[in-house]
Amino acid sequence: MNNMTVLIVEDDPSLREALCDTLSLAGFATKVASDGTAALKLLEQEPINLVVSDVQMRPMNGHKLLEKIKVLYPTTPVLMMSAYGTIEKAVTAIRDGAVDYLVKPFEADALLEKIEQLLPETSSLPPPHQEMVAEDLLTRELVELARRVAPSNATVLLKGDSGTGKEVFARLIHNSSDRRNGPFVAINCAAIPEDMLEAMLFGYEKGAYTGALKRTVGKFEQAQAGTLFLDEISEMSLGLQAKLLRVLQEREVERLGGNELISLDIRVLATTNRNLREEVAAGRFREDLFYRLNVFPLTLPPLCDRPRDIMPLARFLIQRQLQPGESAPEFSDGAVQLLMAHQWPGNIRELDNLIQRALILNDSQIIDVLDLNFEPDQVAFALPETEKAALTQGQLTDDLKSVEEQMILDALRSEQGCRKDVADKLGISPRTLRYKIARMRDAGVAIPR
Repeated sequence: MNNMTVLIVEDDPSLREALCDTLSLAGFATKVASDGTAALKLLEQEPINLVVSDVQMRPMNGHKLLEKIKVLYPTTPVLMMSAYGTIEKAVTAIRDGAVDYLVKPFEADALLEKIEQLLPETSSLPPPHQEMVAEDLLTRELVELARRVAPSNATVLLKGDSGTGKEVFARLIHNSSDRRNGPFVAINCAAIPEDMLEAMLFGYEKGAYTGALKRTVGKFEQAQAGTLFLDEISEMSLGLQAKLLRVLQEREVERLGGNELISLDIRVLATTNRNLREEVAAGRFREDLFYRLNVFPLTLPPLCDRPRDIMPLARFLIQRQLQPGESAPEFSDGAVQLLMAHQWPGNIRELDNLIQRALILNDSQIIDVLDLNFEPDQVAFALPETEKAALTQGQLTDDLKSVEEQMILDALRSEQGCRKDVADKLGISPRTLRYKIARMRDAGVAIPR
């Protein structure tokens, strides 16, 4: 578990509860409010690390709430969400001080990914001030290369599948460089609409377009004397690629709607999970930009290709979830064998999710095979047949699952939905109850209010 508290402001009770369950399962403490007025009262009462707010609410809507938060709590980040998302609304929200914007409907993973970007200390990967987990020879060689290129000003292109730790390596390069005391400015090129991405990268002058009510500094300027991290650069449109290339060549930027050239002193790091040479051949990526970025390429292998990292990472990720003073559970031999046998298509991000689920299900100091709850379509294909059989026999049968679900439903009704009282009545922890309710909801079970 981490020590971060997220305030969810949403007037739809079902969505509010679903968001609360998602964040609780990810280890966050959550507070909820049904409108802006109630949210401000909660902000007065206790520290909040992040506000996730809907836009369309009464009596105080999300934009009005954002305006008040920026005055009363200027250091508290606000993530806006709305079913009425357009580029204009998103730009308005960013202009007014929101750190980012999500358009409904969105996947739970998209919300958690945004929060990890906004609150880096919650990330599933090792933070920049800690030594990187690198036990495998392949990883140690990459770390050595990253540290050797760090003192230079060379552009580094980090390649690899999603979840392999590209941002961790980018931060390692930044923190090992002479720019370590400067800003590390990150932007996800895949998560932002093209028009908005251009404005966020280059900045804009007042009146540059409808809704541009004041001069705004872009990410390039924010990264002065530091590092600009362009995540998923391959998702950028060809038109914007041309503008980016000019900035990288000339080392100067011009804000949208302006005529002043601003000299840049930045180091650029970029990532891609695609084969950029193939993207160039297909006409989807500019060849000249590819060579500008590919000065020093670093390719991060998938987790399954660096097996000696798996168990050290698993133990590291457990430590990140523990409360101060809590002792870390150990893995049984069978659990270790299962972890080492898995192919990890989701890489470190998948491992972190699995560890969180294991800690929810585990009630002892030993994490066993049955605590490792892989996705339904992922089977323990590399285990011996005898152990597969033992694993299957140890699982709850459908009948027992039905009995368990009925007990939870009955307790929810008898305790008027109070999760704490329900957990006490069933003799399980609140986090285990939240997990089971979330699984029931995903399976289509109607949960009483």
